[in-house]
Amino acid sequence: MKKKKILIVGGDPNSINSEIILKCWRKISKSLRERIYIISSYNLIKQQLKKLNYSDQIIKISDISTNSKLDKLKIIDIDLNYKNPFNVPKKASSKFILKSLDLAHNILINNKAQAMINCAIDKDLLNLKYSGVTEYLAMKCKIMDKSEVMLIFNKKLSVCPITTHVDLKQVPPSLKISLLIKKIKKIDGWYRSTLKKRPKIGVLGLNPHNAEQRKHSEEEKIIKPAIKELNRFKLDISGPFPSDTVFIEKYKNYDVIVGMYHDQVLAPFKSIFKYDAINITLGLKYLRVSPDHGTAKNLIGKKKANSTSLLNCINFVNLHGK
Repeated sequence: MKKKKILIVGGDPNSINSEIILKCWRKISKSLRERIYIISSYNLIKQQLKKLNYSDQIIKISDISTNSKLDKLKIIDIDLNYKNPFNVPKKASSKFILKSLDLAHNILINNKAQAMINCAIDKDLLNLKYSGVTEYLAMKCKIMDKSEVMLIFNKKLSVCPITTHVDLKQVPPSLKISLLIKKIKKIDGWYRSTLKKRPKIGVLGLNPHNAEQRKHSEEEKIIKPAIKELNRFKLDISGPFPSDTVFIEKYKNYDVIVGMYHDQVLAPFKSIFKYDAINITLGLKYLRVSPDHGTAKNLIGKKKANSTSLLNCINFVNLHGK
C-alpha cells in the first residue's frame, strides 16, 4: 500500500528551520523525499537558503495534490510580509504561523496526509489564549478537557509532564486525579498500539521529598489515588518517586517517567539525551510530532544548526505513521 504524504510546517520564520529542513532533505532517501511537503513561504526559504550558500532546488506549489515524484523540496506557499528574511516582524510572523498550522490541520482532518511535523515556533507568536502548539492543535481538534499528552520520546526513555506550558503557580490547582488517569492511560495505550509493548511507567511527586508524606499534600490527595486507580486497569505503574534522584539511575528501569510540570522532566531529560528526542502529541485526531528544541536564534545564518531531532521526527513518522 502506498504511504501517505508527510507535512512539515516550516514554523517560525526567524529560526534555524530552513537550514535543518534542507540538511534533513539531503540525508533521506528519494522515496521518502517524494512524500514530504513543506508548508511555508517559498520566497522566505529561497532567500534564507541563498544567504546560507545552499543551492538545492526548491519548487513552489499551490496545494498537496501536486505531483509527489518531483525530486525537489516542495513548498506549499503561504504569504508572508517581510523585508529581511532573517528578521520578520512579530505581527507578520504570528499570522503566518497560525495560517500554516491551520492549513496543516485541515489537510490532516481531511485524511490527505499521514502526519504533521512542525518545526520550532517561538510560543510568544501564538495567540495568547494558547500557550503552545500542543494546546493550539488540541483546540483545533476540539479537545477541551486538557487531556492531550506531550510525550518527549526517545527509544530508551520518554517523559511526560501532566501540565504543559503553564506557570509554576498554576501547577498545583491544575492537578486532578481524573487528569492523571486520562493522560497516563493514553500513554499506555499508545505504547501498546504503536510500539507493541506494555510500558513500565514511573510517576514523580510534585513537592520536594514528596512533601514527606504529609496527608494534605498533592502526593497523598491526588497522585497516589491516581496510581492506585491505574493499577486496577493493570498498568505497569509505580510511584510517586521524589524527583531529585530519579534521573540519576532509577529512570533506566522505566520506559516512561511522568512528572507534574514541564521542566521537572524536560530539563533532566535534555541533559541526558540532548537533541536525540522528538515531541509527540497524543490524543489528537492525527499524528503530530516536532523537534525537541527551540528556534535557536543565536545560530541563525551560521550553518551550525543540528538537524538530528527533525531527522528523528521524519524517520519516526515514516516508521510508525499510519
